[in-house]
Amino acid sequence: MRDESTDRGIVSSGEWRRPGIGATMRILHGLLLVALLICGLGPMLWLLKSGLTPTQDTLRQPLALFPHGIDWSNLVTAWTDVHVGQYVGNTLALAAGCWFVQIVVATTGGYVLSVLRPRYGRALMGLILATLFVPSIVLLVPLYLTILNPPLLGTSMINTFWAVWLPSGASAFNVVIVTRFFDSLPREVFEAARTDGAGPFRLFWSVVLPMSRPIIGVVSVFAVIASFNDFLWPFLVLPDPSLQPLSVRLPSIQPTTDLGVFLAALTIATLIPVVLFLLLQRFFLRGAGMQGAVKG
Repeated sequence: MRDESTDRGIVSSGEWRRPGIGATMRILHGLLLVALLICGLGPMLWLLKSGLTPTQDTLRQPLALFPHGIDWSNLVTAWTDVHVGQYVGNTLALAAGCWFVQIVVATTGGYVLSVLRPRYGRALMGLILATLFVPSIVLLVPLYLTILNPPLLGTSMINTFWAVWLPSGASAFNVVIVTRFFDSLPREVFEAARTDGAGPFRLFWSVVLPMSRPIIGVVSVFAVIASFNDFLWPFLVLPDPSLQPLSVRLPSIQPTTDLGVFLAALTIATLIPVVLFLLLQRFFLRGAGMQGAVKG
């Protein structure tokens, strides 16, 4: 028989079965859900409405719902004349590159520190943790000088996507959380793989990575969101407008762009990450467990 004490909250299961209390709680839950939907989707829907409203209607009657119809030309103008499509492409390219670099650095770093465990591993982990206490703004100037004159390359990486991709990999937080996740993986699986003749690379590629889908999803979410929200660093290393992402370019075009067109551009910039998340949510959210890594 099920132990109801483990599921007890403010209202017990017995009280839930009482008609008055049960109906009241369902109504409260429904109202809470509606409030959350309004708070979460309300601003996005209102931005979409403003992007499809003629500029004069937005200025004269900002709270009215399409008083003179819908102006689809705002979206077309934002995509073609303002070149939002080009900036969307830049944003996606930067996000994809940052995601790949962060995944590679985090997983390989966590693998070395947690699975291979070299003699200097503890000291290296201490140094990585120490970097978390350094404000990122302190590193801005030396990092910019390094990108301006990178060692060994002999050419500047300014106005190249590499100037954004490579520094994004230096995320101590990602390395730490991946290392802690690898620490929780069963060592018996690693020993069995070594017994079967798997080397370090084969162990990493065929055993550790398939067991690490949950943490890879977490790091992916952090990487993509950080890339979409980043403004200062792309603004510094990508002065060429044709290479800038949405986060940098939209504030620059605001003073010279019609309000309706600008709101349409903001609508497109807002919908892009939402659509990407809906398409990739299975990758981001799948499997909080071991996905059958250990059986029997």
